[in-house]
Amino acid sequence: MTLGIYIQVPFCQTKCTYCNFHTGVVSRDRYQPYANAVCGEIAGATQARQPAADTIYFGGGTPSLLDAAALAEILGALRASFLLEAPEITLEADPETITPEKANSWRASGFNRTSLGVQSFNDRELQTTGRMHRRADIARAAEILRTAGFENISMDLIIGLPHQTRESWEQSVSELLDLRPEHISIYMLEVDEGSHLGKESLAGGARYSAPAIPPDDTQAEFYDSACARLAAAGYGHYEISNWALPRRRSRHNLKYWQREPYLGLGAGAHSFDGKTRWANVHDSAKYVAMIEQGISPREQIEPVTSEQAFEEEFFLGLRRLEGIDLAQIERRYAANGTSARLAKIREQVDSLRAQRLLVFEAGRLRVAPDRLTISNSILAELLA
Repeated sequence: MTLGIYIQVPFCQTKCTYCNFHTGVVSRDRYQPYANAVCGEIAGATQARQPAADTIYFGGGTPSLLDAAALAEILGALRASFLLEAPEITLEADPETITPEKANSWRASGFNRTSLGVQSFNDRELQTTGRMHRRADIARAAEILRTAGFENISMDLIIGLPHQTRESWEQSVSELLDLRPEHISIYMLEVDEGSHLGKESLAGGARYSAPAIPPDDTQAEFYDSACARLAAAGYGHYEISNWALPRRRSRHNLKYWQREPYLGLGAGAHSFDGKTRWANVHDSAKYVAMIEQGISPREQIEPVTSEQAFEEEFFLGLRRLEGIDLAQIERRYAANGTSARLAKIREQVDSLRAQRLLVFEAGRLRVAPDRLTISNSILAELLA
């Protein structure tokens, strides 16, 4: 299979209250040395052969903070080391960082898809969570990207932000649909102690407007409403959190959900070759120093066992709306020492089907369409 390539840019202007990623606010002086280090890692990753790749994704963090010339250098290094086959090349960007000069440079260097971290069209929600942009910046950024020639734009929204109401949520969806991006991601707020907001909410505190997070059942209503509205607007729901217009699914993210190989480059980037998973060191300064010294930044190298692969097939496959071919998976893993696990999974599947949490139609197992908001709980029970 052709590779997906992920470039991690772990820099942000501020740390959002809900963020649990390994990102940080650093001096701009560190941007170029980091870009140089990524180019160095690229050169050392392929050695004598040129692997084929058909998706490239710059994520973070906020990759649009890097100078356009630095991003072009990284793309140039990728072209020198990989055989790029009609690649989908995505750049994550925050609306307030986009200028006509940047957008034109991105397009000229080869980026053909952008992913905008919109999160909300409500200024109070944006300000409370520490986002730098405001509602007016979103439409301005979209216009700049369209003028520069971007015909494939993705936008993200988050359900469950503090102070979010039914009215503000429906307004965000309306304004999103007015801009008509080719791809839409809608995420439920993740409340965990890895973020300032999550930690405060779990502790019952009042900072970061934690008490203003809407209740779970209200968030579920927001999600169900969005599903209906996006379907009516012509967007296909293909993964629990993702919708796309025809032929505009995220080719790169599909590699993750279908367990296809991908190579992560940069501090904290993860990789998978079909048999092994590994990650780079998270600290960006340490990453740069290791590359400059000719030391591999890889760590957490872990072979994937047959049982782990089997469970990943279920977890990732059931996130997709088309579900999984249960018989095919059973045939694939029956000879790999997972027969006891297969029998247990079968029992769990039968139990969840009886509860109408899973459905089995035309040979495919799927999460019930009206239970997508509790899909994580369903999958946790299935794989317990």
